Amino acid sequence: MSSFVTEVLASSGKLEKDDLACKISKLSRKVEETKEEVTDMINKKYIEFIPSMEGAEELLDQVESVSKDIDLLKSCIENEVQQNLHDAVTEYAKLKQQLEKNTTIIKLLQHLQEFDTAVEEYHRALHEKNYVVAAKQHGTARASVDALKAWKDTELPLVRALSSEITIQRENLIHHLGQEWQKLADWKLPSNKTELTCAKSFLKTSLHLNRGGSKVDESIPHALLPSILQALSIQGELHKKIKLFGQVLLKYMLKPLIIYPSLMVEVSSQPEQGAVLTLQCTETKAEHPDPSQVYTKVLTVLKTLHEHLFDVSIDQKKVSEILGDLIWEEMSECIIHECLVHSIPTNSSQLAEYSEVIKQTEDFESSLKEMGYLTGDSADLLKYARNVNCHFASKKCQDVIVAARKLMTSEMHNTVKITPEYKLSIPKLPSPSGGEKERKESGKKSGHYDQRSLENEKQLSPSTLCLPVCRISESVQQLMDLAIQTLSEAVGSSPQCAVQLFYTVRNIFHLFYDVVPTYHKDNFLKLPHLAAIQHNNCMFIAHHLLTLGFQFKPHLPLKDGVAYFVDLVPGFRRLGARCFVAQMNVQKAEMLERLSTARNFSNLDDEDNYSVASKAIRQVIHQLRRLGKVWQDVLPVNIYCKAIGTLLNTAISELINKIMMLEDISNVDGERLRTLCQTIIEEGPLVFNPLPDENKNKKYQEEVPVYVKKWMTLKEISMVLNANLQEIVDRWAEGKGPLAVEFSCNEMKSLIRALFKNTERRAAALAKIVK
Repeated sequence: MSSFVTEVLASSGKLEKDDLACKISKLSRKVEETKEEVTDMINKKYIEFIPSMEGAEELLDQVESVSKDIDLLKSCIENEVQQNLHDAVTEYAKLKQQLEKNTTIIKLLQHLQEFDTAVEEYHRALHEKNYVVAAKQHGTARASVDALKAWKDTELPLVRALSSEITIQRENLIHHLGQEWQKLADWKLPSNKTELTCAKSFLKTSLHLNRGGSKVDESIPHALLPSILQALSIQGELHKKIKLFGQVLLKYMLKPLIIYPSLMVEVSSQPEQGAVLTLQCTETKAEHPDPSQVYTKVLTVLKTLHEHLFDVSIDQKKVSEILGDLIWEEMSECIIHECLVHSIPTNSSQLAEYSEVIKQTEDFESSLKEMGYLTGDSADLLKYARNVNCHFASKKCQDVIVAARKLMTSEMHNTVKITPEYKLSIPKLPSPSGGEKERKESGKKSGHYDQRSLENEKQLSPSTLCLPVCRISESVQQLMDLAIQTLSEAVGSSPQCAVQLFYTVRNIFHLFYDVVPTYHKDNFLKLPHLAAIQHNNCMFIAHHLLTLGFQFKPHLPLKDGVAYFVDLVPGFRRLGARCFVAQMNVQKAEMLERLSTARNFSNLDDEDNYSVASKAIRQVIHQLRRLGKVWQDVLPVNIYCKAIGTLLNTAISELINKIMMLEDISNVDGERLRTLCQTIIEEGPLVFNPLPDENKNKKYQEEVPVYVKKWMTLKEISMVLNANLQEIVDRWAEGKGPLAVEFSCNEMKSLIRALFKNTERRAAALAKIVK
């Protein structure tokens, strides 16, 4: 064993792999032998009980020696083998790195080869006008350049040069495709200086379509049109080209054909050069285009484009569909606003005829779908045309509101005379459903009653609920006729349309309530004539609103509980009264201002004071005469008399109040005051002229005390101003005479003290003024 250890320790230097394995094998065998000997010794010592102390020590030494051998071998393995393993790994990593670098270089060279090949194929295909191959090869070359850019170690100058080259070639390809596209669809447009404001400004527009593009050698095997379009699609330029083409097509051809009825499109076919679309102008009196004419013109243009240019599929999608997606929305809106809107009937009786327009719209959209311009879910025109009832109602309502507002803002001084016999011209309405049956049943139920027994003995006057004679604005009469006409339209319309028209009529009266008082506000305050007409207008409208709803109620599809027009009546009455009362206040203010210049009617013995007072009274009388003339034959007689009577009563009250405030009235003052009072008494009744016939006005002039509350007071004060004390006492008649009716005790005593000096006779007279 010691020789084995010596042999192991003697070995130094680099161990070979085979020797190391052999030595490990030998060492393993020695370990096994030692283990057996140790086992044998233990068995002998503890099992066979044979003392073997010396053998054990030798075995211990042997075990220690083997352990040292193992440690030495382990140290050798760690130092020598692991060092060799590290060197091998390092060498392998270097080889791998070199291999990757070589692989990268090979790939770069492959991309460069692909780029070069693609560019050569691109140039060849472009020269042969095989644009699809050219576009694909350009894409391959672009992919190679992009792959080169992805490597970090790529030389930047080389990549930049390749990128620049590929960009230049793309622009070159697009330029060639653009030239070919221009030859396919060659536009001739009006100059930029031309203002596109009429049909004639579009006459220079033309479109030359050539399916084959430029004249190409017949030996070229591919079709040029699909090749151009496919190449544009590959380069991402097809959508841009179609969009630009669609914009020009809409602006210079389709929209003018839709907007102007006089413009027509002419297609001239040329066998070798394709087709030419030109615009021609014809004479027509139509203000708005007819739908059938518009559809024909638009289809002519789109069919020609489909035959010569757009009947090509690119990536399983027709080019016509691309164009349709781009122009349909704008074109359909133009057709609706410039054509279909104006084709909506203005009368419900024409709605049945509109089915022809709906049929034409269906055919138009079907044709577009067949050519691929329109997809299956697009039907804007047809939806609009089929919804004609709603559009008719909206258009009718809009026209009615516009017409109503025009009447409201027109001049009001043109008037018509209204008599009690006047009736609204309501057309004959159809019998409501079930009405005849109900009348028959009602007749059966009431057949056993005596019809004469149901009659009242007292009958209403024929003039009950009739308007008095007056004048209203001609525009208001036309406004009521417009309302009735609109309600009549509602009777024969669909339920939805009828409801919409009914509420439009209500909106007419709401509009009148808001617009007229605001629009004519200044005139109502300045011109008493217009204020009286506005009063009559409001009362006229309120009068007819009472029954207007019930005349149409059986024929309108409205729910129970709808107020119709009755709820508007109080508002119109207040509106008319408010307008006239405002004018009355203006006249009162003017009258009181004139009377205020009379210097309180005091000291009339002074000629200047008397002249001023007399002038004020004459001005008041003149003002009343002028108003009486202005309101004559305009206001109803009772309103006329009340208005003039109220104003005259205001003047009389002011005069009486001023006289009663005087503390000292001389004889001259009394005579002149009486003269002023007599002027009013004599001329006051003459301002009551409600009718043009003077003979008929005498009746109202004699009824002045009915309309002027202070009339009798004025007469009594005029008598007092010229009476002596005894006459005054006699007319007082112990509080039972006419003076006592008009004056209180204190007023009468104050007037006596002002007229008479303080004497015993005055004192006696004052003592008798009692009630």
